[in-house]
Amino acid sequence: MAAKRLSVRKIKEVLRLKASGLSNRQIAHICSIGRSTVADYLSRSAAAGLSWPLADNIRDEGLERLLFPPPPHPSTERCLPDWPKIHKELKRKGVTLALLWEEYKAQYPEGYQYSRFCELYREWRGKLKVWMRQVHKAGEKLFVDYCGQTAEVVDPVTGEVKEAQIFVAVLGASNYAYAEATWTQSLADWIASHQRAFGYFGGVPELVVNDNLKSGVTMASRYEPDLNPTYQDMATHFGTAILPARVRKPKDKAKVEAGVLLVERWILAALRNRTFFSLDELNQAISKLLDKLNNRPFQKLPGSRRILFETLDKPALKPLPQTPYQYAEWKKAKVSIDYHVEAHRHFYSVHYQLVGKQLDIRITANTLECFHKGQRVASHRRSYKKGGFTTLAEHMPKSHREYLKWTPERLLNWAAKTGPSVAELAQLIMESRAHPQQGFRSILGILRLSKQYGQERLEAACKRALAINAKSYKSVKSILKNGLDQRPLIKRETDSRPVKHPNIRGAQYYSTQKGEDNADTSHTGETKNHEALGHDESLGGADGHAGRQLPLI
Repeated sequence: MAAKRLSVRKIKEVLRLKASGLSNRQIAHICSIGRSTVADYLSRSAAAGLSWPLADNIRDEGLERLLFPPPPHPSTERCLPDWPKIHKELKRKGVTLALLWEEYKAQYPEGYQYSRFCELYREWRGKLKVWMRQVHKAGEKLFVDYCGQTAEVVDPVTGEVKEAQIFVAVLGASNYAYAEATWTQSLADWIASHQRAFGYFGGVPELVVNDNLKSGVTMASRYEPDLNPTYQDMATHFGTAILPARVRKPKDKAKVEAGVLLVERWILAALRNRTFFSLDELNQAISKLLDKLNNRPFQKLPGSRRILFETLDKPALKPLPQTPYQYAEWKKAKVSIDYHVEAHRHFYSVHYQLVGKQLDIRITANTLECFHKGQRVASHRRSYKKGGFTTLAEHMPKSHREYLKWTPERLLNWAAKTGPSVAELAQLIMESRAHPQQGFRSILGILRLSKQYGQERLEAACKRALAINAKSYKSVKSILKNGLDQRPLIKRETDSRPVKHPNIRGAQYYSTQKGEDNADTSHTGETKNHEALGHDESLGGADGHAGRQLPLI
């Protein structure tokens, strides 16, 4: 049968693992594919003249075309029988392989003959529920997991009790163990614990067998589990491979299950009566008991875990990389219509032609990189400003780049070339906005009217707009459209002389001496009443009540 076509990412992983010296069986186990599929990809890559690492000019689409050229002739593979159905039918009374083969040949005349049919069925049946006692090679596998039990840490200031998670790593051949406490089982702590475990062992194993922890495995699957990109990035840096255990199959990681049990019994149980006030204090206590555990003699075998580690695993481990691993988060982001992608509430630009595309974003403490189909398309210095924008000019369309060249000073200078009233109106428009840039579009529209009506008419229209306090593009356009700019501008003269009228009191009324106000209280009401009557004489005469005395209040 034709080999199963996998994702390009998994094909690259097969080539990388083969270049690191792993066998086809190991690669098939790591990638959860058949050995024949591994062999097929390796033969295809050899026929195409490919080797790891791939050349920089080979992209994902090109690699797929090289490995899977169009077939010259239609496939003539024989149809494989449905073995689970045949196996189930054989359990029925009186059903034999001969009968099932005749039914198979009736449906597929070009199918397998009886002898090959029986041979293939026995091969398939022999793979059902085969229990294997695992034999671990030196330096081959490291098993990692978290304890179900936690450790308590008390905050010395608030007295709050926090639960610390216990990370455990065990080498397969020697059972040499490592353990530490972290605050969480998050991706950052998960990666950091692996780094410290490799440093503790002084080398890197060929394989890391982990449980299907969400931090390490994005999607758990029996056949093709998807690793977290950051976890895969770390494995590539250290030159190891990740082999997730099957879901609900603890025998796949029996070593670490036993190691977790030992840590809980000989370390956590021994610390149950102690109170710790920091994570460092807890890890120091774990380290002392861990050394004691690794030096403890075996009960049925000679030696100890440390002795086996020094003689078996340590010489076979790969050396640590010379450069330290830089933690990087990966996420997927879709390019918005403003050609920016969002990462941690900050927005970074990519080329405007990538609008609507799905990108892979790699985020470190100092940088942010954007990848499209494995090709890096943008790189920025990371910013921690929430809601901010980091934009490169080369990512913008030409029209947007030209817009950025405009400043308030440049726009005012251009307006002044048309006329002083145009410049004054442009200044007022920018001052009336919260930000000067918000008035750019209106000013550009006004300046563009000179192409249709001429500079002289535009200057006259802006002069009339200033007179009527009209600060908008629509007002200026309306003045020009209706020819109001060609009419004389009438100035209204204001009379500054004071108005004289009997009803207006004037300043003389308020210049009454204070002595009159402080007169005898017995005459106050009468005096004020008399003044009021004298002041309102004209009103009284008009109404016929000039001689009437108003009542005192």
